[in-house]
Amino acid sequence: MLGRRRFIAVLPAAALLGLCAVSPAARAAALGQLRMFLADTRSARGEFTQKVLRADGSVAESSSGDFAFARPGRFRWEVRKPFEQLLVADGQRLWFYDKDLNQVTVRRLSDSLASTPAAILFGDADLERDFTLRELAPRDGLEWVEALPRSKEAGFERIELGMRDGLPVSMEVADAFGRTTVFGFRAIARNASPAPELFRYVPPKGVDVVEQ
Repeated sequence: MLGRRRFIAVLPAAALLGLCAVSPAARAAALGQLRMFLADTRSARGEFTQKVLRADGSVAESSSGDFAFARPGRFRWEVRKPFEQLLVADGQRLWFYDKDLNQVTVRRLSDSLASTPAAILFGDADLERDFTLRELAPRDGLEWVEALPRSKEAGFERIELGMRDGLPVSMEVADAFGRTTVFGFRAIARNASPAPELFRYVPPKGVDVVEQ
């Protein structure tokens, strides 16, 4: 979908692969799993890790937390370590709260979600409207799909999503500066009916609210 400033940079805006031949069975596996996840998963919750890698592969930043979503257009992404940040989409607006800055940034969800890494997990099922999808060779025990944004203003160059047993396990987002952000997902509970209040947000008293 974090470093202190990377989440807003990567999510809303946002290693060379061996392109060897992929068998028809493998092609069916990866895209089929992704499409089934999008079609059959109306809500979910789980945990994430994130690492921002430099061009040389070293780790620049890392964080972890938990997430929940309910389609259409509602999700919660909460960074718990090493500092607290919160991103909440209520279906119409996207709220980003940085506790250390004592600031909330608000923007229209429709301007923030399409053609972004977040759309892969939290958007609607029509990915091919905003992305060009293709199969990649299996690696690391996962079936992989590459998603290239159709918009030239997406803010990133490529997403690679690793699937296993019908669930997303890893997502790699490459930007135009040679950096890659790697998300890991675990403990995903599909159609878990998260509490509606998870997707409501009221800024704490005294914080600066910035509308974009």
